[in-house]
Amino acid sequence: MSDPCVIFDLDGTLVDSETLGSQALLDMLPELDEPLAVISERYRGQRMANIMADVQQRLGRQLPDSFENDYRAYAASRIEAELQPMPGVVAMLEKLHLARCVASSAPKPKIELALRVCGLAPFFGSDVFSCYEIGAWKPDPAIFLRAAESMRVTAQRCIVVEDSDVGVSAAVAAGMRVLRYDPAGSYASSASVRCFGHMDELLPLLIHFTS
Repeated sequence: MSDPCVIFDLDGTLVDSETLGSQALLDMLPELDEPLAVISERYRGQRMANIMADVQQRLGRQLPDSFENDYRAYAASRIEAELQPMPGVVAMLEKLHLARCVASSAPKPKIELALRVCGLAPFFGSDVFSCYEIGAWKPDPAIFLRAAESMRVTAQRCIVVEDSDVGVSAAVAAGMRVLRYDPAGSYASSASVRCFGHMDELLPLLIHFTS
């Protein structure tokens, strides 16, 4: 039997980037005129193409061809200056003795930037996987299956730590156990998904899942 592997989502799970990304979107498109929390929840875990399509439908106009590149550059500048790890993440990773990797819907340069800015890069090394590398996005399970294959572990021995609906759906579809990071307490645990509210709780849950 292979050793277990913990697969972490990035945005909103390891790093507090959902709020930064949503604020960058509101800065560039003030006509959306919605609270930051509403925008963050609406687009949590979504790929950029889907976000842009939804924004265009809601605004009733096309965004400029340069919008995605302009947005990514602006968001990257905010990440570089302001991004923080989620509370308790560093202490948790320092004590985590299982194989681990990151599997994210973000482009790989953004993942690597976020991990570097937050001081998390040494915990993962090159074990970082992006949906852009395979052309399939959550809720498609492909990114989690690619991560498992690359880490040389079966799907049944993987534990996914996620915060978004699409990420949880992808992990369940991959046949992996799921721990949902839910600091707001918005979700209830189920037979296939165990919810937790703070990273301090993660290590005991992992011990339970791997024992």
